[in-house]
Amino acid sequence: MIERARQILHETFGYLEFRGHQQQVIECALAGKDSLVLMPTGGGKSLCYQLPPLLQDGMAIVVSPLIALMQDQVSALRQLGVNAAYLNSTLTAEAHNQVMRQIYDGDLDLLYIAPERLLQENTLQRLVQVPISLIAIDEAHCVSQWGHDFRVDYLGLHVLKQAFPGVPRMALTATANERTREEIVLRLALDSPQIFVSSFDRPNIRYAVQPKGDAKAQLAGFLEGRTGQAGIVYCMSRNRVDGIAAWLSGRGFDALPYHAGLSAAERSTNQHRFLYEEGVIIVATIAFGMGIDKPDVRFVAHLDLPKSLESYYQETGRAGRDGQPSDAWLVYGLQDVMRIVKMVQESDGNEQHKRIERSKIDSLLGWCEATTCRRRSLLNYFGEYTEGACGNCDICSNPPRTWDATQDAQKLLSCIYRTGQRFGSGHVIDVLRGKDTAKVRQFGHQQLSTYGIGEGRSDQQWRSMLRQLIVQDYLWVNDAQYGAIQLTERARGLLKGEIKLFLREDMEAAKPARTKKVPKEVSDDDRALWEALKRCRSQLAEAQGVPPFHIFHDATLMEMIQYRPGDAGELLTLNGVGQVKLERYGQQFLSVLASHQQGPVLN
Repeated sequence: MIERARQILHETFGYLEFRGHQQQVIECALAGKDSLVLMPTGGGKSLCYQLPPLLQDGMAIVVSPLIALMQDQVSALRQLGVNAAYLNSTLTAEAHNQVMRQIYDGDLDLLYIAPERLLQENTLQRLVQVPISLIAIDEAHCVSQWGHDFRVDYLGLHVLKQAFPGVPRMALTATANERTREEIVLRLALDSPQIFVSSFDRPNIRYAVQPKGDAKAQLAGFLEGRTGQAGIVYCMSRNRVDGIAAWLSGRGFDALPYHAGLSAAERSTNQHRFLYEEGVIIVATIAFGMGIDKPDVRFVAHLDLPKSLESYYQETGRAGRDGQPSDAWLVYGLQDVMRIVKMVQESDGNEQHKRIERSKIDSLLGWCEATTCRRRSLLNYFGEYTEGACGNCDICSNPPRTWDATQDAQKLLSCIYRTGQRFGSGHVIDVLRGKDTAKVRQFGHQQLSTYGIGEGRSDQQWRSMLRQLIVQDYLWVNDAQYGAIQLTERARGLLKGEIKLFLREDMEAAKPARTKKVPKEVSDDDRALWEALKRCRSQLAEAQGVPPFHIFHDATLMEMIQYRPGDAGELLTLNGVGQVKLERYGQQFLSVLASHQQGPVLN
């Protein structure tokens, strides 16, 4: 049967070979066995559950948490000639009934559905009456309280084992450490699943982190030369999203806001423009992105810290899904740390859940303050241990200096202690630097022995030290006392001189390397053809009412330029060109290629 699978891979999906663990996962499903599949964003998870139902009788059920993800994947599958549909709240009664008729008539290969709808009694009763070949549970980390995006609706999915006996279940996620994997298997009641863990590495993404100063100016520097590129800028608050979107628009970028405070119509319009148009930047809260399968996002920028390394990995994974060079860029400061700690302390979770969240914050901050290869540290967090440096992160290209901070740290800890451990970072630094402020005079802190002993260092340097001491557990932020900085038990050894402390020296950020506006290299001789192919794709996409990348990805257009296919047979050998797309669009692209004759040809 695997030979038939390879034929479908080529004829329907347009690929010549399986990637990574795809073939083994598909064989597992065809053998009727449960599986847990971990693949990075852009690693080909979807194909693992989209291909098996094309080889078997019966329909595959795909559990998906977001409407956008369902709609996007169904649209892409229909472009391939696959019979797919979704059931969600956007359907009219007539459209819902039509999908139900397709289900009963056996006309669907895949049905996408949200967990809460699937678990409704009437929905389950209807689906158990039709042949089901596979159940895929996408974004499976949502079932785990150790995961970064826990959702209560996922907890009931263990009933699928009893409702569909003998039907293989496939749990898939891009982000899960060892503890999260164990909980996924337990909560979904998977039967002795085969576990497939692909590399978490996204070598085409360059990671860079900077201490936050003037965030707008830093963002402007990062975006220099990136006009016309699609990207996502994440901010924590709605007001900040609106402000940054307006500011970017004023600087000539095609920037749109996205957050829960906008009307449903405006969110839909902005998301549609991001997917269907080129060069649009979405400025968003974390409400945006999980269901977005746009391959040519060239950068993801964070102006505020995410809540965990899992969140960061998933959000940055939305960049470069086409495999082309992309950037993940983040700025953070002490206020970010305090804000996240406050959110955890004020959350409704129990103490165990809060401890989990605090441990995730510590891991994220430790990664931000790293002095060795960021990619290696990130992979280590997910249990993938590598040797050597990646050469494609800010630390590899511009290694940070470290310095003996023992004496200065003792000054800082002493100042915090002598001011009563009652004040936030700003006032402590004012006392250290000997500033004459109303608050200093109010509390008589100009009389302290620590007043002015840190005047030789700048506010920024002291804030950097505060961040790192918090990360290394010498200090903590007591939000119950309005963000007061306080000493931990570990600080005692440092104050007594029993510990030698080396900290990262914050250097002025190097100018970020520019990502090329066009993927890979498009020579001056080929640029006219590149633009002509893109125009052809845009016209077809507009006529079909789909995003341009549902016609062909940029990588496929690049292969057209590289190999210059002259007929349908040659075009079919390119990655991303299957039989259905060849029949629908082949002649249009061959005509464009014929009008640009120069360049190599396929042998």
